[in-house]
Amino acid sequence: MIKDICQWVLYKHLGWKKDITVGHPKKFIICLAPHTSNWDFIIGLLFSRAEGIKSNFLMKKEWFFWPLGPIFRKLGGVPVWRSKHTSMTDNLAETARKRDSFGLCITPEGTRSLNPEWKKGFYFIALKAGIPILLYGVDYEKKLIQCTKVIIPSGDMEKDMKEIKLYFKDFKGKKPEKFTIGNID
Repeated sequence: MIKDICQWVLYKHLGWKKDITVGHPKKFIICLAPHTSNWDFIIGLLFSRAEGIKSNFLMKKEWFFWPLGPIFRKLGGVPVWRSKHTSMTDNLAETARKRDSFGLCITPEGTRSLNPEWKKGFYFIALKAGIPILLYGVDYEKKLIQCTKVIIPSGDMEKDMKEIKLYFKDFKGKKPEKFTIGNID
């Protein structure tokens, strides 16, 4: 029933479309960009429920206050303490290796503000766990959610990150002025 409601809201009421040409293996990282607005969370949540995709997501710990904290955790939220230098990527990679299924959605910019220096934690988690990265673009101008590319981390981070960033270069976020792929030369 939730699936049907989310499909109706996202596709019929809001008018979004999807172009998904890659399947979801049992273990994966979703690299989702651009991330320029809190609306991205709502659209992403509707999409994941409409499509029956089960994945957790990383979110800064400041959002996990009462009463939102328990709600975000129930939806799959994992709080991130940016000020602490922990081995979160190692812990998540180890969790992915141990579980039969694992899905994690990460926005590589790590913020809704303009950031040419993308975070690379999603890449290291996938590399260490030996799982693919599904590239999901959200285009508000076209009202399109697209995933047509999968990256298997090669260990050559510079080459792989360039390929990942180039995939997202034409997507328009809710606030396009807040998105950049940065310098890829």
